[in-house]
Amino acid sequence: MTAVTLIIVFLVVAFAIGFLLVRRHYVKLLNVAVKRAQKSEQLKSVFIDNISRTLRSPLNAITGFCDKILDEKDENMQPAMVRKTVTDISEYSKELLDFVLQIHEMSKFEGVTPTFTFIEVNLIELMASYRREALNYTKPDVTVRVTSDLSPHCRAILDTNLMHQLMMHLLSNAARQVTHGDIFIKYGCERRGLKVSICYTGMEQTEQTDHDIYAILQKEDALKDTNKSSILGLAICRAIVDMFGGEFFMETENGKKTVASFWFPCEMKDIYKDV
Repeated sequence: MTAVTLIIVFLVVAFAIGFLLVRRHYVKLLNVAVKRAQKSEQLKSVFIDNISRTLRSPLNAITGFCDKILDEKDENMQPAMVRKTVTDISEYSKELLDFVLQIHEMSKFEGVTPTFTFIEVNLIELMASYRREALNYTKPDVTVRVTSDLSPHCRAILDTNLMHQLMMHLLSNAARQVTHGDIFIKYGCERRGLKVSICYTGMEQTEQTDHDIYAILQKEDALKDTNKSSILGLAICRAIVDMFGGEFFMETENGKKTVASFWFPCEMKDIYKDV
């Protein structure tokens, strides 16, 4: 066998091995995508049933209270009774609004097929916009501060829509728990990626962050149970970070100080320029 023949055989074998490895990689990706699609399809029907069941209760209550007022004769309409009935209607209306807001949050989360729209942004400006928005949710004695050791010129390439959803979930969760003091947004560069931490001292124990969003939403009373809880929001945060290929975790010290952190690989420029 000549040297040329050996080279040809080697190239053919190498091509075949490379082809098989590439094929194996994409078959694996396809299987993952198919499983996610099947899981999502199952979730869709269960989630719709949960929405119908959850919304039916406050809607029936509101209708019932309205009928009660309409059925009363004018001479029997005591101001105290009317006030109590209207108060009940208001409470159920707020509950209904909370459900609608949660559904809206779910509609923004693309949990089936990760699709990203990456743009280059100035990090200090981006974090400042989150700070301004978070102040709308905080109590009067709470301040929101942004700290970083990065350059004010530092830029990052990321999906701003998913980043906004991730940050506002965490900041609104912090705002619910903090009655006074500071909420710190700290960001920096770590392992060729972006790390962000939100630190605060709250009044209650932090929810666990190992919940799977699909498992949560398949529960019979998913929306009702998570209505006044941070479980759903944290599950969405974790799912978004997983989509980025990153890490998400929360730590609570003595049931008070909480640090919510996430990291994901991210191209960053001018990290320490003019620092």
